[in-house]
Amino acid sequence: MTKFRSLDSADFSNKRVLLRVDLNAPMENGKLSDGTRIERIAPTITEIADKGGKVILLSHFGRPKGGRDEENSLVVLVDILKQYIGRPIAFANDCIGPDAEAAIAAMKPGDILLLENTRFHAGEEKNDPAFAAELAKLGDLYVNDGFSVAHRAHASTAGVARLLPAYAGRTMQAELEALEKALGNPARPVAAIVGGAKVSTKLDLLGNLARKVDFLIIGGGMANTFLAALGHDVGKSLCEKSLVDVARTMIAQAKATKCQIVLPVDVVLAKEFKAHAPARVANVDAVAADEMILDMGPCSVVEVERILGMCKTLVWNGPFGAFELQPFDAGTNAVAKLAGALTDAGKLVTVAGGGDTVSALNQAGVGDNFTYISTAGGAFLEWMEGKSLPGVEALGA
Repeated sequence: MTKFRSLDSADFSNKRVLLRVDLNAPMENGKLSDGTRIERIAPTITEIADKGGKVILLSHFGRPKGGRDEENSLVVLVDILKQYIGRPIAFANDCIGPDAEAAIAAMKPGDILLLENTRFHAGEEKNDPAFAAELAKLGDLYVNDGFSVAHRAHASTAGVARLLPAYAGRTMQAELEALEKALGNPARPVAAIVGGAKVSTKLDLLGNLARKVDFLIIGGGMANTFLAALGHDVGKSLCEKSLVDVARTMIAQAKATKCQIVLPVDVVLAKEFKAHAPARVANVDAVAADEMILDMGPCSVVEVERILGMCKTLVWNGPFGAFELQPFDAGTNAVAKLAGALTDAGKLVTVAGGGDTVSALNQAGVGDNFTYISTAGGAFLEWMEGKSLPGVEALGA
């Protein structure tokens, strides 16, 4: 894991602190629909302010094209931030230049200022050195608390971090420490659950995990491609037939690294993809041509539960079945509840991430039971793939 400086080693008193956060939260009709990311960054903001720092928030929002775009202005988040942080929040109409400089000059220790969308400038996504320098001259110190954007080599996530003394915020620190526990230096045996629709989107992920974990448990639509690779007829299930040979090769490679690939032995079948569709449970070698696999069956659940009972660490990305539709949520719910119970009992370290995964775990009522749930999508996936994250590498102490 990259060594980084935490907030414990910084002197914030009367310092201008550029704090990169991810405020690209989901909005519906001007209202925040999920405040998880803001809840998680609030402690870092208040800690720096309480230590006498002048907190200058940097963030992107949306995907503006070619300059200023009022639809993607961060001004809509000022009142929302006030509600979550419980303190006044000032706003500057730009993230560099005279507007930003004047707003920062007016700050007193403990003040909090939100700068306008960094993506209003083309230099942000290009990691343009001149734009990074313009940002850097606004601060004395840099803190990154946005792990969810750490996979982006942008000016505000990587460029400016190399121009100022750089630190990890509390959320970034918690994320990196949790990921180190999960795959960097885990307690063994280690299991990984990987679900989702397609093998093609997770080839790098599966390859990396097969070299690092003891059990690779594959679910969701991607399991069908592996079942087909083993000669099973999967009916009209989602299956990437062009990747059957790739799946076969992965199975062989996993054996070579002593990683056990775990696939369903029985499945829940239906002829229609809809809630409460008539369904039946069958062995994986008894799928009819007009049926589709929408969840793993009860015998598969028992096998996964047996494996988790032997393990000390679990990394989870992706549900087992069509968890958003009953009764095809049963497999995911059962395994999630067991993992949560094992975590509560101190027998299992559980780290999960990815949008569908978080939704599935919350739906199962165990979102608060896991050791750590990452709100980062792409960054979490790239970390699981074994890729270096520019925003993390730039924090190297």
